[in-house]
Order: sequence, then C-alpha cells, then structure tokens
Amino acid sequence: MTDRFSFSVHAREGRARTGTIRMLRGEIRTPAFMPVGTAATVKAMKPTDVRATGADIILGNTYHLMLRPGDERMARLGGLHRFMGWDRPILTDSGGYQVMSLSDLTKVTEEGVRFASHLDGSRHLLTPERSMEIQRNLGSDIVMAFDECTAFPAPHAVAAKSMEMSMRWAKRSRDAFDGHAHAGRAALFGIQQGSMFEDLRRTSSGALTEIGFDGYAIGGLAVGEGQAQMFEVLDYAPGLLPEDRPRYLMGVGKPDDIVGAVQRGVDMFDCVLPTRSGRNGQAFTHDGPINLRNARFAEDTGPLDPDCSCPVCATWSRAYIHHLVRSGEILGAMLMTQHNLSFYQQLMAGLRQAIAEGRLEAFARAFVSRYRRET
Repeated sequence: MTDRFSFSVHAREGRARTGTIRMLRGEIRTPAFMPVGTAATVKAMKPTDVRATGADIILGNTYHLMLRPGDERMARLGGLHRFMGWDRPILTDSGGYQVMSLSDLTKVTEEGVRFASHLDGSRHLLTPERSMEIQRNLGSDIVMAFDECTAFPAPHAVAAKSMEMSMRWAKRSRDAFDGHAHAGRAALFGIQQGSMFEDLRRTSSGALTEIGFDGYAIGGLAVGEGQAQMFEVLDYAPGLLPEDRPRYLMGVGKPDDIVGAVQRGVDMFDCVLPTRSGRNGQAFTHDGPINLRNARFAEDTGPLDPDCSCPVCATWSRAYIHHLVRSGEILGAMLMTQHNLSFYQQLMAGLRQAIAEGRLEAFARAFVSRYRRET
C-alpha cells in the first residue's frame, strides 16, 4: 500500500474490528458512517458543521453530479472538494443504482446503461469507463466500480446473470481507473453482488479478489429484504472478502442495522436516513426515533435526546424544535439534521470504543434493547 491508501486494524471482537483508513486527504476511523452529500452538499449542513459532528468522510453521487452541474464543469472548477468546501476524503458511488431507480427508459446492455435524465429527459450512456471518467473529474478519493444493483426479489438465474455482468464491469472499471494519473491519488472499491444467494456472493467475491481492489463493498442489500434477511446475508458475506481490506455496506442504514452489521464485520456505511429524516421531522434518539410533529412535544422542555452531546441537544428544547418543524421553518430542518448526524457519529464512536475495550457484545445488547423499546 502507498500513502494514497492503507488500512490497518487496531482491535477485534468476534468478527467486528476497529481500525483506520489512511488517505492523502486524511484518516478515516472505522467503523465509519459517511453522511450523504448527493448534490455536492449534505443537505441543511455546512461542511464545517458536518465535520464537527465527527464525520471523517462524506459520499457524493455520480449520477446527480454528472447531470448537474456536470462533471466536466466540476473538473474545470477544481473538483468536488474545492467546489463544496470539504477538504477531507470523499467517496463517490458509481451511479448505477440511481440510474436504475430514478431515470426513465433505462436499457441495460453489456456496454452499459442508456437512460433518460429525471431532470430534463436528456439521453445518456453510462458505462464502466464513463463512470470512472466522471469520478475522476469529480476528484473522488474513493471511487466505486460500476455495477448493476440486482432488483429484489430476484430468482437465482436472474441474480446470477446480473452478478456476472457486474463482475465484467468491475474488470472494465479497474482497467479504466488504472489508465490515468488519478489512480495515484485515489482508491478503487469493487462491489460484491449476488442478491440473497450465498453461492453467487461467493463467486462474486472470488472474481473481485482476482481483479484486486483497495476495498470491497457489499451491494444489493437494503433494497427491501428486511433486517432479518439482510443479517442472514451478512452472516457470511463480509467473510468472503479479503481480511486486510475495508468492507463497506452500501446504503445502510438504521442505527440498529449498523450495530448488527458491525458485529458481522462491516467497516463502512452510508445512508440518507439521518438527513432525510431530519428534514421530515424525525429525530433519532437512544430510545428510538421520535416524530417532532407530534403534539405531545409542544410543551416538552427537554432535549431531543438527554444522552446526546450535540450542540442542538445542549441548546434547544423539543418544544422549540416542534414549533420550527410545524411552522416549516428552515432552522428546524437544520437543527434536526445536525442532531441526527451527531447521533450517528456518536454511535460510531461508541462502537469503535467498545471494540477497542472488548465489550462490543454488551454495548450492542444495551443499545439495541433501549433503541427498540416502546416509548
């Protein structure tokens, strides 16, 4: 490994581990949660405030940024970091999931995916090579290989065909990534696919390992299968990937999802949930999520979460935030988002410390039991 990317494990408990990813733009403490900055912004948050929550890395979205403002323009403006004012690592997804889920008239072939923009109907072709070019123009620190996120549920034959094409696209992504100077400054992650089928995920992992990546993601989960089925896959999927590389579970998730996934060997997470929920009046607390639109908070002088150390909980009451949310005030979305991201980062810090001290199982039992308790 060079200075551009390294991963070291500091402590383990069972399959869980805590460690550090080192990159040119800074260190990432694992297990890590990456706030989602879809369109060059973590919604309702300034970059300095995102960093203050404890985030070491954020996620940007290839599909959205290629459409607006455009990756070529982004390159001319000095890249995504300079554009948005974030000087630490950024991971960009490949765009494949959004192409499938947001655009109209998609057509998937061996070449790539043809689609119509959800913004203006303009036609585009996204291929592994084009995905690498976009992420290079953005200046991404962690680049994701282009893949197809298999629909759920999928019969074995359909999942196998999708996974096999994703593995061919992974090789094309590797070749395109390696062909430019950006490879000397960034890392490339491959994505394990295979839906709910262990034999397909085993085959996928073998193909990815043969190609060789800096890190490995577990894709095709959090697509409607439910926590129990997701955990069934995570009981084996992380262990199929190289032990000395970080493992990233894409698009997950709820706080108790994250705890269970860390116990099963996952190192990195992203999800829109804390920011989207914040904008819609839902706060995450140690006693489970609460809806601040509810009238029962109209005269509640307590903090969102008495066990949260964020500035929001130290300063404003549930009653005040209830008023902001019910009034549609922008500050309500800002404070709720800041709290939710802080809550997630405090959870990750707690998980890291628990692993380091050999008490993860007790930490996880206590957290999940309280979080799921009816209030």
